[in-house]
Amino acid sequence: MMTLSAGGIFAPADCFASMARLAKRQMSVAPDPNSTIPDEVLLVAFAQGDWEAARLLAARLLPRVLAQATRMLSDRAEADDVAQDAMMRLWKVAPDWRQGEAQVSTWLYRVVANLCTDRLRQRRGGVALDQVAEPPDTAPSVGAQMQTAARMQALSDGLAQLPDRQAQAVALRHLEGLSNPEIAQIMDISVRSVESLTARGKRALAAIMAGRKAELGYEDD
Repeated sequence: MMTLSAGGIFAPADCFASMARLAKRQMSVAPDPNSTIPDEVLLVAFAQGDWEAARLLAARLLPRVLAQATRMLSDRAEADDVAQDAMMRLWKVAPDWRQGEAQVSTWLYRVVANLCTDRLRQRRGGVALDQVAEPPDTAPSVGAQMQTAARMQALSDGLAQLPDRQAQAVALRHLEGLSNPEIAQIMDISVRSVESLTARGKRALAAIMAGRKAELGYEDD
């Protein structure tokens, strides 16, 4: 397997920016017919110099990574930075990836959660909300959009005040909708620990939010 380096045949650091731009343009395009190819197969092919595999993998994974980061941070610019950082890290580990030992999606969930937690840690001092409004089925009014944005920002600020592991567990469970066993695998802890972290995190968010329900439209909750 060839080594990825600036002087080698394939240099992912040099081509990442163009691949990321391409992936973003493809976010609204119909799924690629080759989408059934497993992530790890594409990643190994990428490490061996297959540019088409790199394009397919970036188009598939970048939208997911960007969405996860956006939900945690409630800031598109920061989410863009996190998404590119996470994908760059994936390209760098490609030469050492061993098929069958880990799922690419699980590895990426962990990396994005850690990167977002690092950024949330820098925001200490905000306020939070322990629930997020579901996206409406029809186009919302301007007022509804503003309220939803305020709730998302409040949640992101609240996560910033939690201990890192609690913030990750709560985000993966209640923003990403992952099951406790999936979170346990991503965070490399037991299911019981996940349950404890999410329970404590939700209680802490509720306490942080105590005086803001009316402001954010939850006065009847």
